[in-house]
Amino acid sequence: MRQTLRWAAVDSTETEELVLQTEGGGIVADAVVSGVQGGDGTDVTYHLELDPRWQVLRLSVTEGDREVDLTRDSRGTWRDAGGAVLPELQGCADVDISVTPFTNTLPIRRLQLAEGESAEIRVAYVQVPGLVLRPVRQRYTNLGGGRY
Repeated sequence: MRQTLRWAAVDSTETEELVLQTEGGGIVADAVVSGVQGGDGTDVTYHLELDPRWQVLRLSVTEGDREVDLTRDSRGTWRDAGGAVLPELQGCADVDISVTPFTNTLPIRRLQLAEGESAEIRVAYVQVPGLVLRPVRQRYTNLGGGRY
């Protein structure tokens, strides 16, 4: 199944177009984010490969000549494009790219929280502009009615 999703920020000029595909038992997302606040006018693109449980297998984010390329294995070990282990990301189950609401969908789908339930998680956070990568703690709470 293939879906194209588009959204625009209400408080800035950012827009995003995302193509979401379910294929071979996994999920692939490819997106372009334009009009990034504080950026140099360069679009940000990202590619995500997920397993059927919405767990990250691969993330690639590009902004101009900068790129973050990560893989995560079944034991939760993160590696960079050269295959080096990234111990600072140990325990991060998800990714969050600052310029897209889509990556917040990953823990929501994965956690399956009941209404009123909450969970604190660690994510591999990619700050845009600049593609600064760092581990961050986040809390997700199911407020009911599809709101988190």
